[in-house]
Amino acid sequence: MSLKKGKIRPVKRIPIDNTQEYEEGFQIISDAITVIFRQQARELSYELLYRTAYKLTIRQFGERLYHDVEREIAQYLETTAEKTIVPAFINASSESTSTVDAGAAFLKTVKKVWDDFTTAINLILQVLYYLNDRLPKYNLPSVYDMGLNLFRDKVIRSEKYPIQKQLISAMLTQIQLERNGDVIDHSSIQSAVAMLVELNDPVTGNTVYAVDFEAEYLETSTSFYQIESQKLVSSYDAPEFMRKVEKRLEEEYERTIHCLSMSTEVKIRTIVETQLIANNLKTLMEMKNSGLESMLTADKYGDLSRMYSLFARVPAGLSEMKSNISRYILSQGAQINQQINSDLKSKSVMEKGSGNIAIRWVLEVLALQEKFDKILDLAAAKDKSFQTAFNEAFEKFINENQKSAEFISLFIDENLKKGLKGKSDDEIDDVLDKTIMLFRFLQDKDVFERYYKQHLAKRLLFNRSVSDDAERSMLSKLKRECGYQFTNKLEGMFTDMRLSSEMNGYFKDYLEKSPPAEGVPKFDVSVTVLTSTFWPMNLSASPKCIMPPTVTQACKAFESFYFDRHNGRRLTWQPQMGSGDVRAQFKKGKHLLNVSTYAMVVLLLFNTEDSLSWNDIKKMTQIADQDLKRTLQSLACAKYKVLIKSSKGRDILVDDTFKFNEEFSSNMARIKIQALASKVESDGERKNTQDKVDEERKHQIEASVVRIMKDRKVMEHNLLIAEVTKQLSSRFMPNPVMIKKRIEALIDREYLERSAEDRRAYHYLA
Repeated sequence: MSLKKGKIRPVKRIPIDNTQEYEEGFQIISDAITVIFRQQARELSYELLYRTAYKLTIRQFGERLYHDVEREIAQYLETTAEKTIVPAFINASSESTSTVDAGAAFLKTVKKVWDDFTTAINLILQVLYYLNDRLPKYNLPSVYDMGLNLFRDKVIRSEKYPIQKQLISAMLTQIQLERNGDVIDHSSIQSAVAMLVELNDPVTGNTVYAVDFEAEYLETSTSFYQIESQKLVSSYDAPEFMRKVEKRLEEEYERTIHCLSMSTEVKIRTIVETQLIANNLKTLMEMKNSGLESMLTADKYGDLSRMYSLFARVPAGLSEMKSNISRYILSQGAQINQQINSDLKSKSVMEKGSGNIAIRWVLEVLALQEKFDKILDLAAAKDKSFQTAFNEAFEKFINENQKSAEFISLFIDENLKKGLKGKSDDEIDDVLDKTIMLFRFLQDKDVFERYYKQHLAKRLLFNRSVSDDAERSMLSKLKRECGYQFTNKLEGMFTDMRLSSEMNGYFKDYLEKSPPAEGVPKFDVSVTVLTSTFWPMNLSASPKCIMPPTVTQACKAFESFYFDRHNGRRLTWQPQMGSGDVRAQFKKGKHLLNVSTYAMVVLLLFNTEDSLSWNDIKKMTQIADQDLKRTLQSLACAKYKVLIKSSKGRDILVDDTFKFNEEFSSNMARIKIQALASKVESDGERKNTQDKVDEERKHQIEASVVRIMKDRKVMEHNLLIAEVTKQLSSRFMPNPVMIKKRIEALIDREYLERSAEDRRAYHYLA
């Protein structure tokens, strides 16, 4: 059986009128769009609509369908603009209250049109979903973007109606009303902003929000804050002005967060900062009775902190604030210096002694520093640049006072003698740390070292130090600040005191073992042996002073003991640095008087004489005039008057006579009578001290030059001076002229020579 092969033939195509098919299909879609815009989309069959749009697209009618839909939407938008938005326009002639409501109503109308349109365009997109996916082939924007572009051109930027102007004006008016204190509906502005952000400008590629609204918003804001700035300056003091500015900044931030685009935040903040802060920096700081100076004087940390945070927002703010605070510190420091210097020149201070003036200067400077340390912590957020500026100002005015090094040393001296009594270790450490802070500001630390040595020597020799631990603590602090070389001689002084204490024990044993015939003294003797290179006094010669025979005998006994133990050494007695206990018999009883060696010598004269003149005492003791005057002042003019002076007043005159005061009485059995001394040096003494310092500096400069040249071998003049200055700046600021003179001295002594090739350069000679 054979099978017959059959053929399957395609169905004959019936010719279709493409134009008719498109028009029928588009009519269905057009009617659907009309229904969607009427918000009756529930009546539609989206399956039918999708199939229709699909069929027209695959029949190559996609582009035509797109443009026809575009025309339908455009026509709807034009009608909506005319019938819905234009009637809601704000009437400029209406009252202000109705303007507020009308503006809000207009924005709500635009919001409703926008919301209805975006809902409709999303439904249309569902109908044209297949076409939308193929639009890139036609180089056309998506259906949704096309709808947004039409809304922009036919509504927002309508050529027929001033909708754009009305919209921007309504938004700006609402913001202006809120700035003036009215309550507005944020949601209406928020929705308008969201709409404008979603629309794009075809020319710039930016949003319509940025092009149409933001530019005008920033311009009107600038004008508003220019006027606001003038109002605030004329109406409020500095603290209230700053509070108003803070409030404005907060308001603008909140408004931007809740109503506007975040892209505007930086721009509007810059406008407020520029108009209210940057343009008023000087005015704000210089406001009478409320500006920066008043805040600093009254310690208004809250206002200062507010000023710091506001000024930190503008470029020149903090630098201006720093400069003004520095000037304030300098003016306060200058006042302190001026007051202290005038007090030093007053007669009453010269009579009472000037030590308290020095201590007062240090206390006032410390109080000022503590004040600004607190300002730095509480108001300037511990800003390092502010700390540097404060330190520079302190350093400048402290070094403008030529007596600052001496004052600081006197302050330490006072505290280590009696000021630390009853204080805990932590309190002692705190006081010493504060003085070290002032010490850091000193440029001429070698001058301080000389004064500190003098004061330390007196504390050690006269046993006036209240705490040996405090002395050691201060020494270690100075060592940490300036190194071993700075404290080397100071430590040597402590070593001398320790060795002398041990030696006195051996001397006592020596006296006990010595037979009476060898001139053993009949009283206790304690001798301190000082190494001449460690101590600040001139120990090479012994000052003139005729000692009582018993004292001379004791000195010889110690010399005999000392030279037996040490060969090749020389002892030079320094009576001006010693002290002694004298038992005195008065009518009302006996007292043990602790006095200086000079005072002891003078008092012993009255064992054999009832009355002595100035010339008699001078002749019998050979004590130098200045030392003798101070000694007699301490005995006849101080708190404990064991001698009676013929003339009245504190000055010792050459024609004065002195008598032993038998009527003297005191509740204390042991009385300490200290020699009077002008604690702050006179101009002549200061010049003498400065000359000694300059002499030491010569050696230090020469040593530095030699060290540098030994390492470099060849060096140009300016570079050498710069390097020497750098090396010595931790001790003092060397004068370039002095450095040049020391270089010339080294050339004369053949340590250096000038280069034959370059006369500005030097060679080191080995």
